[in-house]
Amino acid sequence: MTDSAEHHRAAAARTAADDTLDPSVVARLRLVIARLYRQMAQAASDRNFTFAQLSAIARVEEHGPLRLGELAARERVAAPSMTRTIAPLVSEGLIGKEPDPNDGRSFLVTITPDGRELLGRTRRERSELLARRISRLTPEQRETLEAAVPVLELLLAE
Repeated sequence: MTDSAEHHRAAAARTAADDTLDPSVVARLRLVIARLYRQMAQAASDRNFTFAQLSAIARVEEHGPLRLGELAARERVAAPSMTRTIAPLVSEGLIGKEPDPNDGRSFLVTITPDGRELLGRTRRERSELLARRISRLTPEQRETLEAAVPVLELLLAE
């Protein structure tokens, strides 16, 4: 049995015994996710935008048009932080502002065609990087990775 297989069996036994992962496994998972995200972010040609800005554009695409406060709540930040986040996006023409038809004192943020194009390009570049890396895995490793996706998606739900 290989060291890796022994490690996986030991981890599985610990997990079955106490319903928790070994803290070192949690730390490795955190580090892998962070480093993989950083590499994907660096692979995108539009590196001028922060994670918060790209996330805001994606959230507006998914749920918009939104009031600024609604966007801030969805992103789990304060409204003043969201104002600072979207200001450059508005000036770059990636996010638009329009009057709220239900409240003349407020406005709605919307994604523009340029914002959609930026998101599409960023997603393609990041997916291409990930696909290249996945193509180097063995068929068994790809199956394991595919099986892990629903489990990782559950972690997002919290």
